[in-house]
Amino acid sequence: MKTITGGRNVSWPKETIQSLHRLQALETTLKARFTGRDLVVDLLALAAVCQENLLVVGPPGTAKTEIIQQFTTLVDTRGFHYLLTRFTEPTELFGPLDLEQFQKGTYHIRTEGMLPEAHIAFLDEVFQGSSAILNSLLALLNERIFYNGAVRQRSPLLCMIGATNMLPEDPSLRAFADRFSLRVEVDTVPEDRVGELLEQGWDLEHGRIERAKLLAEGKEPPRELRELQLKELLALHARLLEVDLKEIRPQYAQVIRELRAQGVDISDRRAVKGLKLVAGAALLREADEAAPADFWPILHLWNRPEEADAIREVLEPKLEEVGHSLNGAAREVTEIMLELGRLDDELPAQRTSGARMAHLMALSRLRREVIVDHPRDDAARQRIEATIRQAMEQLEGADV
Repeated sequence: MKTITGGRNVSWPKETIQSLHRLQALETTLKARFTGRDLVVDLLALAAVCQENLLVVGPPGTAKTEIIQQFTTLVDTRGFHYLLTRFTEPTELFGPLDLEQFQKGTYHIRTEGMLPEAHIAFLDEVFQGSSAILNSLLALLNERIFYNGAVRQRSPLLCMIGATNMLPEDPSLRAFADRFSLRVEVDTVPEDRVGELLEQGWDLEHGRIERAKLLAEGKEPPRELRELQLKELLALHARLLEVDLKEIRPQYAQVIRELRAQGVDISDRRAVKGLKLVAGAALLREADEAAPADFWPILHLWNRPEEADAIREVLEPKLEEVGHSLNGAAREVTEIMLELGRLDDELPAQRTSGARMAHLMALSRLRREVIVDHPRDDAARQRIEATIRQAMEQLEGADV
């Protein structure tokens, strides 16, 4: 769990703050559904706002695909998900050849509903693609351009999430891998959280069974309420231009120099991308001026997992000076209560059963957090439980 300290700046327009709160609610919903995946959710939100690419490294069965699919469901975006193999054909990702245009002498790919027209894309086993696929992806990932025959076709892609069991050793893949600015490792849930995993996992399976039952009965399952609109995500990205980086830029430059001196291979491109991610971290905490506490995305600029320790060694003392913990420290009760207050404010607007159920899950997560991290704070637990009772009462009267 990342812990951000420092005051929040309220100079953003009301609509920006509302969008940030909806994004925070979306994150809370996903964190309540997936045990031990808080950091993945945080980085996914950061990548979407900054329009940067994220690489998830870890074994199969660690919920990588499910989290991405649910994120694209909760945001009003077009998603594209595909598992690459060495036999995958480019047409499976980019679309089929337009035969009518081809007969007229024009080479054109029909990209409707395919990767070039997606907002958020997820490619599993991303390094397994052929050279033809990876070369086409290079421009798409960096410039948001798809070369459709002789036409440079603009892509609305916000971010690409790639997943892999392990990083490639092939030097020829280095340029492609460098397009993923952010990296995160995932592993199976630790033993002390297996009970929580089973509870949350069964809730997800229960939902799938219910949807399958409705479909078998010829009924349409209720759609999940979208918590954030695409236009809001685009507006948040534009706000990055207004985040003041002047104060932290010299410190950031020094961090990059120290990391390179430690042997961490950070390209010039990713060093610049990192500065944008720092701006994104400031925006996500509702500030319009970046502070050293916003350096936490730098932890995910590594090329190889072993570089993560070197980055932490450089960054940890600098961030601890400003009260930012990298050790998974518990949130302060005051921070939890601030989130509870936001959820209290949003409850009247949750009018459908699906929306109020997601709201209830977010409250339950706060309750678990207080019980685990602050077992002696009875007042905080009782306040959350009172809000949960209120939410349950309103759930009974929600429209289906």
